[in-house]
Amino acid sequence: MSRTFGRIAIVNRGEPAMRLIHAAREFAREQGERLVTIALFTEADRHSMFVREADEAVALGEATFVDPRDGQRKSTYLDYERLEEALVTSHADAAWVGWGFVAEHPEFAELCDRLGIVFIGPPARVMRDLGDKITAKRIAEKARVPVARWSGGPVETIDEALTHARKIGYPLLIKATAGGGGRGIRRVASAEELEQAFDVVRREALSSFGDATVFLEAMVTNARHVEVQIIADEHENVWAVGVRDCSVQRRNQKLIEESGSTALNSYREHKLRDAAARLCRAAGYVGAGTVEFLYDPTRRQLAFMEVNTRLQVEHPVTEQTTGLDLVKLQLHVARGGQLGGRPPRPLGYAIEVRLNAEDPDNGFAPSPGRVALLRVPTGPGLRVDTGIAEGDRIAPEFDSMVAKIIANGRNRSEAIARLTRALAETTVVVQGGTTNKAFLLELLEREDYREGRVDIGWLDRLMASGERAERPHAAAALIEAALEVYREDQEAERQSFLYSAYRGRPQVTPRVGRKAELRAGGQAYDVMVYSLGGNRYRVEVDGARIPVWLESISDYERRMTLGGTTHRVVSVADGVVHLVEIDGIPHRVSRDDGGLVRSPAPAIVVALRVKAGQRVEAGQTVAVLEAMKTEMPIAAPLSGRVADVLVSANEQVEAAAPIVRIEPEAEEHAGPPTERLSFDEFTTADPDRLSAKDRCLAALRELHRLALGFDVEPERARSLVAELEEQREQVPADDEDLRLVELQLLDAFADITYLSGRQPHRQDESGTSAPSPQQALFMFTRALDAAGEGLPPWFVTALERALSHYGVGSLERSRELEEALVWMLKAHANVESQVIGVTSVLERFLRDDEVLRRFADDDLRSLLG
Repeated sequence: MSRTFGRIAIVNRGEPAMRLIHAAREFAREQGERLVTIALFTEADRHSMFVREADEAVALGEATFVDPRDGQRKSTYLDYERLEEALVTSHADAAWVGWGFVAEHPEFAELCDRLGIVFIGPPARVMRDLGDKITAKRIAEKARVPVARWSGGPVETIDEALTHARKIGYPLLIKATAGGGGRGIRRVASAEELEQAFDVVRREALSSFGDATVFLEAMVTNARHVEVQIIADEHENVWAVGVRDCSVQRRNQKLIEESGSTALNSYREHKLRDAAARLCRAAGYVGAGTVEFLYDPTRRQLAFMEVNTRLQVEHPVTEQTTGLDLVKLQLHVARGGQLGGRPPRPLGYAIEVRLNAEDPDNGFAPSPGRVALLRVPTGPGLRVDTGIAEGDRIAPEFDSMVAKIIANGRNRSEAIARLTRALAETTVVVQGGTTNKAFLLELLEREDYREGRVDIGWLDRLMASGERAERPHAAAALIEAALEVYREDQEAERQSFLYSAYRGRPQVTPRVGRKAELRAGGQAYDVMVYSLGGNRYRVEVDGARIPVWLESISDYERRMTLGGTTHRVVSVADGVVHLVEIDGIPHRVSRDDGGLVRSPAPAIVVALRVKAGQRVEAGQTVAVLEAMKTEMPIAAPLSGRVADVLVSANEQVEAAAPIVRIEPEAEEHAGPPTERLSFDEFTTADPDRLSAKDRCLAALRELHRLALGFDVEPERARSLVAELEEQREQVPADDEDLRLVELQLLDAFADITYLSGRQPHRQDESGTSAPSPQQALFMFTRALDAAGEGLPPWFVTALERALSHYGVGSLERSRELEEALVWMLKAHANVESQVIGVTSVLERFLRDDEVLRRFADDDLRSLLG
């Protein structure tokens, strides 16, 4: 039956909503007509991308509501009264539901029928039949689709369950007939476990799905999760368009999906597609859907699991290998269109990962927040589906999806390589949160995964073993975190300087370098950082002296050179935790702040499990938080005694908020420490192996930095001069390279030290009392926005000359100017130590004509004298 519609209500949000918006725009252009997309949104999404991009939008109100039927708080996308009101208000004549929320609710399809709205999906009757796992199994058996041994129907009592279990055999599964999304499933390995779990699963099923009906099914051990994407029209045409493997799962939730399966040959793929098509014809299916199976590679047996009567999250891998647009096909079929001919044959291979705002290092706790930076990869064979943009907020009320990253290639090997590269190049900064990017990269690099040796229990076993792959660049990440600590302290000093300068007496701290106390991999590190001027630093850790070059590109992006290698860096501080990416590999480095246990995300304190004074062991639960409807046990990172409990039950806390403070026991670390990081690859050459000239240059450059006020300990001046004088005798007196650095030192010292003078300037043109250079400098710093206006010309010239040594070429106010003034004042505080080096250089060639011409003024001689 042909039907038309022109106004589509989107009963979903985020990435699914954007998927429909894009498809509808293309479909309308192909048909030469207009399709209006209408976003139904909750208050949490008022400013989200899909609301901005849709043609129209209708508000649903708050993100959640209390269901009067059971008293539970649920998503507003499940509030049928509000949905009906919004559909009527929108004047929609069709509704698209995507995946999640009401996507598999026959009641919503019936609501659309009652309102005269086209439901872009299967008929309600078919959804109800296939949504009930027991009915679906019976349909499958009639269609000669293989099923695992099962109870043949619902199981009402434990006695029935035990009887069926003896026939089926252990291990087996207790399944809720109305379950979905990996919920309502429990594995049991014995009669004793069955007796303990049976009533528990029934209660959970009733609570979660409103239906306590369960059945038993043989567990297919070491199974692969394989599924068939189907699309069917109302003319009994069923296309089985592709096979997918979704065996990489964590607690029944898919993480990596592939467009084919390494466990199936072409013959078995054909049998799988044929079985899926037969089942859908038998059920009278119309629309897009997925038929899911378990495959036992050892026995080469298939077992039907269920039908998802909707589009799946992982549908893009099928689109990438077939060239189809399944959403546009949904629109075509919903209008009564017919599928003509045969479906296209898959070409190549595609893999998808789900990049989520969640923290794998904290039990995959949801990690929402504002998206401060989002850079997605480009290139051949890549696709990124997302519903967010920079500046958007990942709301804690909904799922934590950031993006789906899909890569396809000529074969699986190329697809993996392309996906790994794309994921590493994906940059996401979630303020107050993090992502599972590092975890996904680790999985993609594992040999078992690359060789296809996985099953549905592989990842859970891997997680239970505690085995974690070593992440490259961990030492570089620690160094970057230390540099960020330094930069934070430097920024605080700049602000303090500006405040004191405004009050007429600019001040700086005499401190040289800064120590960052950090923890990584359960190990504590004391890292000293010294600024050498510009983008150059020196880091000292575990006896290593490491030169670092760091250039800021944006608020979060850096370019860092260590040991001759330049790295791409993304760095963000989240409370006491630094999340650092080095060449796309994420790392976590925390400040060692004395046993504070913090919330990993914005959350509600459900329960406190400890009291002040109580002793706790590392790994012991100290509190239970709830975020995004997920309970998160918060573990003690170390053993010790609880000094303070800093929150109360039912209190709302922000990300990184302190929960408990633990006084650590001596030599305790956060969990089992990893092997201590090595920094040998970054260290400079052994000074004893340098030539005399290079050692002279190194000493002179350090004295030059001291003259500029950078982080050189004043007490080092004498040892530097001793090194210089010892080695200088071995270098020709007229060496141009040395002479240039010596002159730079004298220039800098003369220009910068002049501005510390306290005697009035003797060449005031007006003949009136002139300020001293120091007084003029203080006047300048007090009114930086004036850019030197009103100050004596002699001072402006002298200041410009001094600032040139810091690479600052203008008196217009800038961050660079402010930082240069801070260093200049630090230099003024250490003039005495600088004189030692300058005197050594002058004594060597004071009679040199070039030097005498350069410093003809008596000011330098008087300063030295």
